[in-house]
Amino acid sequence: MVNTLSRIGLDQAQSKILSEKLNLLLANYQLFYMNARGFHWNIKGNKFFELHAKFEELYNDSLIKIDEIAERILTLGFTPLHTYTDYSAVSGIREAKDVSDGVAAVKEILKGYEVLLPLERELLELSGESGDEGTNALMSDYIREQEKLVWMYSAYLG
Repeated sequence: MVNTLSRIGLDQAQSKILSEKLNLLLANYQLFYMNARGFHWNIKGNKFFELHAKFEELYNDSLIKIDEIAERILTLGFTPLHTYTDYSAVSGIREAKDVSDGVAAVKEILKGYEVLLPLERELLELSGESGDEGTNALMSDYIREQEKLVWMYSAYLG
């Protein structure tokens, strides 16, 4: 009898699919992080202090999530993407260059969530079907946090 379970007791074929989706999420978070960092550095205008702090919160949170996602991929027994060439090739989030206007930056953040949230929901469903509670818990937490952020950033835009 061939053992199809990984060291953590998950089906290896399902874990491979989850790892591929997690790598896609990782790539998108890397671009989201870089954009938020750039907005933090380059923001100008009458909402500078407010948005400068908010963008710092975003990129610090993204950095934590990037590490969690990469470690989850490793836990599943696979290798996380780790070059910007790879990230750029597969990310649905594009680089936002030279954005210093607060409204434009917030719109870019919301566009990022339009990519991240559906992917996280897909991972939530896949991880639930495969009994992968570790990935499932991460995605559930991310979705809950980001739904609130979408509401708040949308309210900021009016």
